[in-house]
Amino acid sequence: MPEQGKNEIPSKLEKLWHSTSHVMASAVKELFPEAKLGIGPAIKNGFYYDFDVKQPFTPSDLEKIEKKMKEIIARNEKFERKEISKKEALELFKNEPYKLELINDLGDEKLSIYTHGKFTDLCKGPHIESTGEIKAFKLLKTAGAYWRGSEKRPMLQRIYGVSFREPKKLDEFLKKAKEMEERNHIKLGKELDLFSVHPEAPGFPFIHGKGMVIWREIEKLWEEEHRKLGYEIVQTPMILKKELWEKSGHWDHYREHMYFVEIDGVDFAVKPMNCPGGILIFKEKRHSYRDLPIKMAELGTVHRHEKSGVLMGLFRVRKFTQDDAHIYCTEEQLKEQIIEVIELTMRLYKKFGFNEFKIELSTKPEKAMGSEEVWEHATQALRNALEDLKLEYVVNEGEGAFYGPKIDFHIMDSLEREWQCATIQVDFSMPEKFDLYYISKEDKKERPVMVHRAILGSFERFIGILIEHYGGAFPLWLSPVQVKILNVADRHLEYAKKIGKKMAKQGIRIELDDRKESVGKKVREAAKQKIPFIVVVGDEEEKQNSITVRDRFGKMEKNIQVSAFIERLKNSIEKREN
Repeated sequence: MPEQGKNEIPSKLEKLWHSTSHVMASAVKELFPEAKLGIGPAIKNGFYYDFDVKQPFTPSDLEKIEKKMKEIIARNEKFERKEISKKEALELFKNEPYKLELINDLGDEKLSIYTHGKFTDLCKGPHIESTGEIKAFKLLKTAGAYWRGSEKRPMLQRIYGVSFREPKKLDEFLKKAKEMEERNHIKLGKELDLFSVHPEAPGFPFIHGKGMVIWREIEKLWEEEHRKLGYEIVQTPMILKKELWEKSGHWDHYREHMYFVEIDGVDFAVKPMNCPGGILIFKEKRHSYRDLPIKMAELGTVHRHEKSGVLMGLFRVRKFTQDDAHIYCTEEQLKEQIIEVIELTMRLYKKFGFNEFKIELSTKPEKAMGSEEVWEHATQALRNALEDLKLEYVVNEGEGAFYGPKIDFHIMDSLEREWQCATIQVDFSMPEKFDLYYISKEDKKERPVMVHRAILGSFERFIGILIEHYGGAFPLWLSPVQVKILNVADRHLEYAKKIGKKMAKQGIRIELDDRKESVGKKVREAAKQKIPFIVVVGDEEEKQNSITVRDRFGKMEKNIQVSAFIERLKNSIEKREN
């Protein structure tokens, strides 16, 4: 099961960011005494604090809060820690209902509080020495956030911010943040007509025609690579009986993330994962050791319940299509199969320009199926494959799936952000639960090992990553429209159509802009749409039986022969040049 992203905080900045969230909270309390305090942790790119206020914060409110924070920082107030009893804490925070809830959840042990100036907060720390260490900060935005992430709880107002010890670091951060906003996949998805989200289907994205061009091109590459390695491409049903999910263990371990339906008085579940359906296909036949490994791949659509507060574009959704596969092999074949999957993963990533990635090996979690011996055996197989390939990796203790250890790949995009996509999971438990077997050389029943794996993760999320990675300027082979043809005047329209037909016959995706607008305007709009090539035809081009070609970066070539240009395009598309 691919995760939908981690939230690692840079260790050198965690104390600073958490301390700045306290400074922000103290500024809010000075300016808005009626505000009730939620929580204020450090996060991956800064910090936030949640407040219960009568009216949402406005941009002018943020300016006032920033001004007050500067005053608190200038006072260089020390952060002082103190331990108090639960009884003392309940008295101290008697007017802070959210703090009281947290205190009551913490038990009877001693609690720690931190004070700077006149502001005190319930906090385990640690903090910086004093507010004066904060040399540069910025409040970034506000958003609504349900208390403790539950839509059944009150909606609080969350203020996000970031801080640094050096002003130049803040400048660098804000510059990068601006670029990230320009590349935001929700913004570009709308501008480029790739996908949309609607309140009528929260968490269920709508992929538009141009978005589906990207989808199908990725799917085509994915299938080609899998066919080369001998995978069968299968499809399993969306809805399966409750008893199957009980048998697989998903009912006990994953039920809160599943959707349910009753058919003819029988309980069914909409699949959150593809593996049980694939297992039923495996069980359809009696298998010999000669048949193994059996590799089944599926672009399987799954549904998982996510809280409404975390839904975001294509990144956090309730319905998505996994590039799933399940490999059934002998223990002797296991390492070889893991190596093959790792090599396929790296090969596919490089096709999209992801040349840097980090690898994690995750071990047995607290809530798991199977014996210690089985887990150790599976973990060692993954470790051996990584070491044979001489790949660096880190170990995440206790972060494996409930049925087996796993390897996760984190790809690095053009903005140097990490995205967890690929996962390779070894499973000795599911074959046991479903009584899977093959006939050995000795004519005996033997258990196969099952490997669960996904490489892109989900198509929806991967496309979202690609939109931001490329900033919407997809390589030629992935671009929904590869060439936009513009006629200078009406008299050139037939010639423009003739060129368009010639390109379309060669499989090139073209659009003809024959509007009665200036060429300059049409060129600007095509460039804004990130179309790789803009072909302009006028009197000179028609006379020379040629075209003028402009790429999306502004480079122009005149008097180009149509057939030569088509060959150039076809060669680049065929090679899937990035």
